[in-house]
Amino acid sequence: MSHAAERDRPQAPAFDVDPAIRAIAERLEAEPRIRALALGGSHGAGLADAYSDLDFLVVADSGASDQTAALWRDALGRVGEIVLWRDRQVKPTLINAITAAWLRVDVDIVTPQQIAERTKAGLRILFDPDELLEALPAKAEKPRPSPGRLQWQVEEFFRVLGLLPLAMGRAEYFNSVTGLFFLRNLITDLLIEETGAPNRGGVLHLNRLITAEQKKALAALPPLVAERDALIANYLAHAALYLPRARKMAARLGARWPERFEAVTWEHLHDTLGIEPPPVVRASRRP
Repeated sequence: MSHAAERDRPQAPAFDVDPAIRAIAERLEAEPRIRALALGGSHGAGLADAYSDLDFLVVADSGASDQTAALWRDALGRVGEIVLWRDRQVKPTLINAITAAWLRVDVDIVTPQQIAERTKAGLRILFDPDELLEALPAKAEKPRPSPGRLQWQVEEFFRVLGLLPLAMGRAEYFNSVTGLFFLRNLITDLLIEETGAPNRGGVLHLNRLITAEQKKALAALPPLVAERDALIANYLAHAALYLPRARKMAARLGARWPERFEAVTWEHLHDTLGIEPPPVVRASRRP
């Protein structure tokens, strides 16, 4: 890394998470209704860095009840002032919080019956007197890539690409930038699928999931600029990166490629905007 890059890189948070983990564990272990506590996420998998949040798994007799949520808030409050509290909003067992030190803490609260559906892979057990977690299978079978999911993603890529004439005709350039974010997410999903990374972690981890070649390909995409010509060129650049790689993946997985949808989409783009498929896309379509 260059000196300039090192200088511009933000300092890692100085907060020491170990005392926070101990304080939470000591508070909850004193409660008989809390049957087990573990760390998941990056800390559970042994992949944490200075920027990682804390992901806890709580096994409680009453599950994610109001009483358990109140107990969790009390335990977390011993770590620091809670400035953000999202209580079972995203899913009925999940609480998200942030402290004044900007420590991000998530907890998934389940019953002993619900925990039986899991494995202990990626868990660092903090206490488990009844061995509810210890008795779990070590790991699940690695999920196989889904041909149906890839087919949906490819079709979605063409659907968004095919909306480009509409956006240009209405001069909806800012909405077109949003469309590029969507296409970029599809590209990222495909790149991760190519590597078959065993531990994907949360949405804030990408560097460890993709190769140097893939990072270079992502970095080569044009910057997002809300201007007509720049947007058209950018959509084509995204297509040039995604479609040949997606076609190879579809062949590997046995996924159906939407040949007719692709053909009429490029015809539509030619008739409305006068653009052709990038050469690398044309080459990938040859038998």
